[in-house]
Amino acid sequence: MDLDQPTVLLSGDVRIPLLGFGTWQITGTAAYETVLAALDAGYRHVDTATMYGNEAEIGRAVAESGLRREDVFITTKLPPDRVGREQETIEASLRALGTDHVDLWLVHAPPSNPADSIPVWREMLAARDEGLARTVGVSNFSTAQIDELIQATEETPAVNQIRWSPALYDRQRHRDHRDRGVVLEGYSPFKTSDLSDPVLVRIAAAHDVSPAQVVLRWHVDHEIVAIPKSVTPERIRTNADIFTFSLTAEEMRDIDALGGA
Repeated sequence: MDLDQPTVLLSGDVRIPLLGFGTWQITGTAAYETVLAALDAGYRHVDTATMYGNEAEIGRAVAESGLRREDVFITTKLPPDRVGREQETIEASLRALGTDHVDLWLVHAPPSNPADSIPVWREMLAARDEGLARTVGVSNFSTAQIDELIQATEETPAVNQIRWSPALYDRQRHRDHRDRGVVLEGYSPFKTSDLSDPVLVRIAAAHDVSPAQVVLRWHVDHEIVAIPKSVTPERIRTNADIFTFSLTAEEMRDIDALGGA
């Protein structure tokens, strides 16, 4: 079932679906089955990482989904402890995923030695230029850390994947990303949300949807990529069903205010 899903443009003329499927802590058969269920429910963007230990299962699910490789956006990530082994790491990821490229490769977290950040970023760019990743970015980086990469290389990370939710909404941080042309991608959208918050409950009732669906739609309407995670088929389907409604400007402001920033 192909959904007409909204995307946002990344550097390198790459479009990323604003709704993705997170796979942290899902391994083995569960990873294969949940990703297959997610693709069947309409997700076209799967987020993994070397350190998740599930790339092979995800690759198998994509291969057996009946979808064309180019119709599924795949992200993986370089662990912080792989400094100096970037090429070896991306090649291992590609073998596990059963593909000759990923759509997005991220530095999973800033290296423990700050002096390593720029060399690692240069290796990411080299992998992109080799065609191993269509575009590259970072995860868990501060604005200052992103600026350091841009100043050193004149290359802006396509994405910064950080913990994000209405309760964590930070208007300035959101603006900082937009000003630099970095797409903000939020992980753990529910873990840091109070889904019984009266604001979310009221807005959900107005649209006849769940508070969780409101949280995801809020991301999408802000052009922030959301990567919810679930292993429950029914919840996987519900989380994908957020394109039949949109939030009003007033509702967006009310949800933004939950962050208090």
